[in-house]
Amino acid sequence: MSYTSPLPDPQYQAEFYDGVAVKRGIAWVVDTVLITLITVLIVPFTAFTALFFLPLLYLVVNVTYRWLTISGGSATWGMRLVAIEFRRTDGKRFDTGTALMHSLGYSLSVAFVLPQLLSVAMMLLGARGQGLTDMVLGSVAVNRSARF
Repeated sequence: MSYTSPLPDPQYQAEFYDGVAVKRGIAWVVDTVLITLITVLIVPFTAFTALFFLPLLYLVVNVTYRWLTISGGSATWGMRLVAIEFRRTDGKRFDTGTALMHSLGYSLSVAFVLPQLLSVAMMLLGARGQGLTDMVLGSVAVNRSARF
């Protein structure tokens, strides 16, 4: 019995994956800048006590930003800017639970150097451009202009 995935085949439907790795990199830079700005804006509202736990605040803002933006449109604001979005194994957009799992998986992988390097290498070298968290969840990032 053969299994066919509802996700686009990178060999026959390459337009779904063209340039996605580079676009993910650009989106990551945009999202990192936005998350940093949000974190900086929060600090004065804590009477600057947030400076004592700044890495934790950044982590909470990061996970929250990614979770809310991905669950709201299957893409972060940076991803929307470069016209890519996430799809689940069944080809559908991310729901709230999948967005949370992806956000937590991303945060865990960037907390350690080797998983992050492996994830970047997988995105650059894999046919579908999937990172480590994508492989675990079975998700992909695809060009929005290519339609299912």
